[in-house]
Amino acid sequence: MSVLAVGLSHRSADLGTLERATVPAGELTKVLHELQQAEHVSEVMLVSTCNRIEVYAVVETFHGGVNDVSEVLSRKAGMEPSELYDSLYVHYAGAAVEHLFSVASGLDSMVVGETQILGQVRAAYATAREAGTVGRALHELIQTTLRVGKRVHTETGLDQLGASVVSEALGAAGDLAGKHALIVGAGSMGALSASQLGKAGIGRITVANRTDANASRLAAKVSEQGVPARSVPLSELATAVAEADVVVSCTGAQDAVFRPAHVPPRDGRPLVVCDLGLPKDVDVEVARLAGVTVVDLETIQRRMRESGAPTTDRQRAKANGIVLDEVREYLAGQRSAEVTPTVTALRRRAAEVVDGELLRLDHRLPELDSQVREEVGRTVRRVVDKLLHAPTVRVKQLAAETADTDYANALRELFCLDPQAPAAVASPTAPPASPETEKKP
Repeated sequence: MSVLAVGLSHRSADLGTLERATVPAGELTKVLHELQQAEHVSEVMLVSTCNRIEVYAVVETFHGGVNDVSEVLSRKAGMEPSELYDSLYVHYAGAAVEHLFSVASGLDSMVVGETQILGQVRAAYATAREAGTVGRALHELIQTTLRVGKRVHTETGLDQLGASVVSEALGAAGDLAGKHALIVGAGSMGALSASQLGKAGIGRITVANRTDANASRLAAKVSEQGVPARSVPLSELATAVAEADVVVSCTGAQDAVFRPAHVPPRDGRPLVVCDLGLPKDVDVEVARLAGVTVVDLETIQRRMRESGAPTTDRQRAKANGIVLDEVREYLAGQRSAEVTPTVTALRRRAAEVVDGELLRLDHRLPELDSQVREEVGRTVRRVVDKLLHAPTVRVKQLAAETADTDYANALRELFCLDPQAPAAVASPTAPPASPETEKKP
């Protein structure tokens, strides 16, 4: 079983294809179950953000896994697999681990170094775990991934240089000091937008959302942070727009929620609308209204191409070095762990042989003194333990150091172990969630 990554992002696909392939939050569990029910997939997690859709799966075979995942993604996008293939990228085994570590570190983001993706990976894992599609392999991989992402940010300073997609969008909106902002959508992106608006010196914030309770909760949180804020129902969107200087829309809805009818006459006041939705939240006709500027993901991509990445070569090289070191350590640990059940099965088999021989001794010499019998038993077990110690320790070291030899299979062949014995030793279930997985993005 190996890890497979299949996805498409701002690097491989146009925004139109990303919009079709994106998986709304309300459909994540359904798609996860559909993926897990595929023939070659045993564990699966799906990361769906404004600029990437990626599936991380534990699969039995490479080609079978790729076909299974691609078919589900293409059905979700309403496309033939052949149409989607040109936009997909595929990573397998060690390459999949390296890609995931790079993604979580912000090295593969539209804005290099942004930290939001780490929370999105954590949230994707939590969703998959709740859906029951995560086992031990993905659990261990994601725990390591979250640690690596935080280490890269801490040791390189990428999190200080790298802005989020939200901050880039607001940067395109110009000076926001003292102005009035309207946030449409009260999810994680809405909360991040509120935070970035506060840092930009916004004067006040209005939150509009389909669910009033969520809008009120976000508005209260913003007010606690020192920015005057209130919530309004989505039905009052036009009234809220009339008072706003900038609108940030990030609902995650499948259809546009912000239309020309929501923009009343402005009397010459300019309006900047930041569309962070995928699919797009803002109707294309809004950009044609007088005095209205729409900043969407395409605008951000263009700004990034024109301005260049905000990281230094030294910092990016250091971050890549950390990722590669962590990949090597993780893969070595996995190879060592793979041979452990076989080593355990070998020691169990040796103990069974010793017990059998001591029982035979009891039958042959029933009059043997009990103290002598116990000493003989301890001696035999010590001899067996000493004989097995060096080779079992060494085989774990060799397994960690090289991927070219199947040491577990070699042990099974040399000692005639039942091929099912290591599987009986290994636990198929994931351990309870650690404190790391309980943190909110």
